[in-house]
Amino acid sequence: MGVTDRKEREKTEMKELIRATAMKMFLEDGYAKTSIRSIAEAIEYSPGTIYLYFKDKDELLYEVQGEAYGQLLEVFKREATSTDPLEKLRQVGRAYINFGLQNPELYDLMFIIRAPMNVDEEIHKANGGNCFAFLVDCLNDCISKNLLRLTDLHQASLLIWSTAHGLVSLNLRCRLKIMDQPEEAIPEILIKSMEDYLAAVTI
Repeated sequence: MGVTDRKEREKTEMKELIRATAMKMFLEDGYAKTSIRSIAEAIEYSPGTIYLYFKDKDELLYEVQGEAYGQLLEVFKREATSTDPLEKLRQVGRAYINFGLQNPELYDLMFIIRAPMNVDEEIHKANGGNCFAFLVDCLNDCISKNLLRLTDLHQASLLIWSTAHGLVSLNLRCRLKIMDQPEEAIPEILIKSMEDYLAAVTI
């Protein structure tokens, strides 16, 4: 391996170390309480080293979110495999809800805290785009086969996503306690609510 190749590998490894450490600290300590300095201390480098790879904490959050969206996409690919369009859509809904319930801190970073403010708007649109495209493709298949009452693809995508997100968010913010249901029953309640909604918009 030449000098140039070795330097590129070292850069890649350092960037991954910073990103992995940032994710760990964002999840354990919270995004607001984590600073560039604290990340630098954790990896035993100076803050200046981090600034060679990321311009600020917002850019680091964007990178961490991108990794998290990649995990969600892999869950979709693994769990939403039915050849029946409606069943595949149900599988996407179940996978999304289970992912949020099983990874609450990660979900918070992805969807609940504010988006990174200092990242280019066009780049913003790319983060999580593959996950959304997976949902859109499922819905497009359902609509093209006249399986849903919803006929506008963009409206359908927003309604389905916001329904699943709302259910997960209510639980993560402990708003479902007013329902006076056992905590262990919540996952089943959320999934059934999502499936009942899908049944209501199915022809």
